[in-house]
Amino acid sequence: MNNKLYVDFHIIQTVPPSCINRDDTNSPKTAVYGGARRARISSQAWKKATRDMFREKGMRTKKIQKIVAESIVSLRPQTTMEDAYKQAEKIIKAANISLNEKTGETGALFFISPKQAHELALLAVNDNFDKKTAQAALNSNPTIDIALFGRMVADDPTLNTDACCQVAHAISTHRTETEFDFFTAIDDCSPGDNAGAGMIGTVEFNSSTLYRYATIAVHDLKVQLGNKDVAADAVKEFAEAFIRSMPTGKQNTFANRTLPDFVLVTIRPDQPVNLVGAFENAVKGSSGYVEQSIERLTTYAETVYKNFSGNPKQSYIIGNGLNLKGLLEKLREDVRNDLTD
Repeated sequence: MNNKLYVDFHIIQTVPPSCINRDDTNSPKTAVYGGARRARISSQAWKKATRDMFREKGMRTKKIQKIVAESIVSLRPQTTMEDAYKQAEKIIKAANISLNEKTGETGALFFISPKQAHELALLAVNDNFDKKTAQAALNSNPTIDIALFGRMVADDPTLNTDACCQVAHAISTHRTETEFDFFTAIDDCSPGDNAGAGMIGTVEFNSSTLYRYATIAVHDLKVQLGNKDVAADAVKEFAEAFIRSMPTGKQNTFANRTLPDFVLVTIRPDQPVNLVGAFENAVKGSSGYVEQSIERLTTYAETVYKNFSGNPKQSYIIGNGLNLKGLLEKLREDVRNDLTD
């Protein structure tokens, strides 16, 4: 019996002049696909933007000793912060997580939920520094983002959490070119006879119509979160956040926050299907790319489904009487009904 269930998200979204995601030279990220240079926004950038919209989220930090110490003090107010740090260090090391002797920080960012930090603090307060119990506390009660995006712990793989969600790098459906904005700024306190600029510089930017894709292995998400009701709620919350979110790079400079032009969500019982192949041949034109991109995507989807994978079990398209709120409710209900106990 096949108990697998995948939810795929396909989004066409246009953004005006912007620098949403930069490389190490402050240039907008790009990629060559189908022989054409495309605008690109990394999966990490859009996952961060999505996480920021969750109602409850974990903390990705090196400062877990500080977090656990603060929880210890909240549980036992008479504890001094110095003693709380010592107890936090002891319980964290009991879980087989290394801390820097000078800074008290982990070697890499550690993904921890508020509930997991509370459970570690509770163990420390009760003088329970058993390794197995401490690791069990860290492997239970994950927030949605930990369950979706996973956790990798180099110190001890038993603390790893497999990701239930994959997010593709968003790329433009068409060829793009990087442009330069030359700017000047006036020093408000300069004398009136000084007409020179107080600062000059350039900002690189591009504009694009993007194809965005993500998929959730809902059957794995149910295992991570404990039951199908919670998993269905998590899929709904991810869907809303992923559809509505926007990475914040250079937001104040470009005010480029847009919403999608087209959203297709599918439920599949076989495998995820990324439809980026619709744009391997870059969309061309001088009167906009959105309409052509939507047509390309839907036509390509029909071809792939017909020739390889079969139609999805459920499909939802925003528009034609279905708005975002309606999509979210239908998606949650259908995911819940399709998940096996």
